[in-house]
Amino acid sequence: MLSEGRRSLALSTRGFMPAEEGDALWQAARAATAAMPGMPMLELGSYCGRSTVWLGDVAEGAGVLLFALDHHRGSEENQAGWDHHDIEVVDERIGKMDTLPFFRATIHDAGLEDSVVGLVGRAPAIGAAWTAPLSFLFIDGGHGEEPARLDYERWTPHVAVGGTLAIHDVFPDPAEGGRPPYEQIYLRALASDCFEERSAAGSLRILTRTR
Repeated sequence: MLSEGRRSLALSTRGFMPAEEGDALWQAARAATAAMPGMPMLELGSYCGRSTVWLGDVAEGAGVLLFALDHHRGSEENQAGWDHHDIEVVDERIGKMDTLPFFRATIHDAGLEDSVVGLVGRAPAIGAAWTAPLSFLFIDGGHGEEPARLDYERWTPHVAVGGTLAIHDVFPDPAEGGRPPYEQIYLRALASDCFEERSAAGSLRILTRTR
């Protein structure tokens, strides 16, 4: 399990990953890397690095790389001047979100710079050029319909057979949260007949690629 020091750091970092879900993410990633040794993992949507600490700890233990992909300009529902935005992560010079310095500080403080590779850019563009198979893919990116659809279409094909797809913010009940991760990623993955659900914790869903 994640050490108390790293777990405390993760829980003190800006983000929306509850402890129960972070621990479930760690367990799923650990199982995936053990089953597929040497194969990298990838996280879509790192924000300030909260969930990245759980996954980076697994990568370090397994001797593999975790690629943490984010444009670090915030999602469409989390922008400067909007409800729920965090004023401290706004770059006053340009008036836009910039979470990259916070992400880098988190990974440094966790001692994970050798195991976590930050990718800064738009997920659809990087996904179109990506070629490496993944043992573990965690999708926690933009929650709009188009970003969620593109995350599914560009990235789930890279999950190796037997690998794991983890999806955050899956809310079957519309009263609990936004629909795109549920409709555009989770339901599409199940309908594809390529993935089977393995477990759930809060809004986190863990699926295995079967073919």
